[in-house]
Amino acid sequence: MALSRDQKTAQLADIAERMKKAQSTMFAHYIGLSVPDISKLRAKLREGKADMKVCKKTLLQLAAKQINAPEIADNSLSGPIACIFSNEDPVAGASIAFAFSKENDKVKIIGGLFDGKLMTAAEATDFAKLPNRLTILATFMSMCSSPLVNFASAC
Repeated sequence: MALSRDQKTAQLADIAERMKKAQSTMFAHYIGLSVPDISKLRAKLREGKADMKVCKKTLLQLAAKQINAPEIADNSLSGPIACIFSNEDPVAGASIAFAFSKENDKVKIIGGLFDGKLMTAAEATDFAKLPNRLTILATFMSMCSSPLVNFASAC
């Protein structure tokens, strides 16, 4: 059954609001996933303070235009698209989806939006491989405390 104009307007407003609030938005293919697999992916995303919404390509393009994001070309997205919105850590949603794609080959990151820039599939995959904020902070603290520990053990 086709959606009414009011329903499409409501969906457009919802997508635009989620994109505006999100630290980053990733686009992924999900075709062929079973309902339990999709539920498992959504649960993992919720744990990482991210969420997923299936979007029509046209509504996604209109939402991007509405929030003054870069224009999403027709040829950059094909088929049904799942938008993964990272709400706190910009890398969280992308890294969770990337890790899930290792278990299930039906999920594939095909692009994204971050910091006002449109990412290609390769850039989005590289982005997903970055360490999260807590890992970076822990590494930094380890690097800062290392000289002090070495000095204290030498005395």
